[in-house]
Amino acid sequence: MGLLIELQKRIPDGWFLRRLLPAALFVVVAVGGGGELGHAHWNDIALARGRMADALRTGGGPTADTVASLVLVAVPVLGAAFAVPYAAASIGSLAAGAWPWWLMPVGRRVTRWRVRRWAEPDVLARRSVRARADGHALRADRLDARAARAGTGGRPKSPTWSGDRLRRTEENVGRQTGGDVAGGWTVLLLSAADQPRAALAQARDAYDAACEGLVWSTAFTVLGAWWWPAAPFGVLLGLASWRSPRHAVQALCRTTEAAFTLRGTGEPGTQP
Repeated sequence: MGLLIELQKRIPDGWFLRRLLPAALFVVVAVGGGGELGHAHWNDIALARGRMADALRTGGGPTADTVASLVLVAVPVLGAAFAVPYAAASIGSLAAGAWPWWLMPVGRRVTRWRVRRWAEPDVLARRSVRARADGHALRADRLDARAARAGTGGRPKSPTWSGDRLRRTEENVGRQTGGDVAGGWTVLLLSAADQPRAALAQARDAYDAACEGLVWSTAFTVLGAWWWPAAPFGVLLGLASWRSPRHAVQALCRTTEAAFTLRGTGEPGTQP
């Protein structure tokens, strides 16, 4: 464990623990579970161990077959580690409401559905009071949560909650400081002091990590078609990761608003 922590310190952005190790786990599960065991022998650990030992047996020293086997494992591990950030970037764009033109018809339908489902916070609060009076505590709690989200977000204008939150941040920054988030982001990063810049980088990295969690959950769920225990793991990982992008967006938006405010007020170390 100490070696892993030291590696995380030395490798930028936690690349080793966040990308390489999950990729290695996925390839091992894919080869051992999907490739060797399958559905018929899904829990035969001895069979998987024996086949892996046969594949890696050196016979007293490294052989061409052993080296080839290690290379065939290392290549997909590194490929997955490099491919996941690109897939996560696509998920991040969709979550942020930046849908490509060929998906905009779907995006407009999703936006209209969100508008129809949206209700004023006061209406939701009254429904919650009635539900709690009728003894439906769980429904009342759900309505309270919806009322809290509606009160902070307003009427939906984007296919996703994160898209609405990011646009509201742009409006808040423009109204409070006169800044332009889209046009002034690079200037902000270059002119901000070390602490605001580090906070922005950390918030952005948290959003990327949350999107990568969704990618891994999808990959393990799909792998369940060949080895079914991978599917429940993927579903559980997806449930755990589902709320993470929303929390990361909330933190990123608050940090961005604070950074623009500090820059506008001319704090030491910043340029107005």
